[in-house]
Amino acid sequence: MKTYHGYRQMQQALGGGTTTRVCVVQVCEGDAKRPLPLRLDLRNHSPSGFEWSYGGSGPAQLALALVADCCGDAAAEPRIYQRVKRLVAALPHEGWTLTEQQVRDAVAAAQAEVR
Repeated sequence: MKTYHGYRQMQQALGGGTTTRVCVVQVCEGDAKRPLPLRLDLRNHSPSGFEWSYGGSGPAQLALALVADCCGDAAAEPRIYQRVKRLVAALPHEGWTLTEQQVRDAVAAAQAEVR
């Protein structure tokens, strides 16, 4: 079963400029880890990356990517992932972990709402 881990990582600009915090999301399956793709090919809400803890474009991109990774591209339609964005908006600011089952449950609830 997959787990999804989101955290904020400090990143310094080239040339020693401003340090910023970027949002990183990893997908873990057993001992394997990989970054969660942004999935800008499906919809471009936030080319600058993921976000969470509020209801904006970065959280929409994360909800889309989570749904697509967990349930497949066909499930990643706006009326579904925009509802899953409520789960993303409630995630703790500093970091979080979601199980595949939690994402699937959020997708199932969203599908039930749109019926």
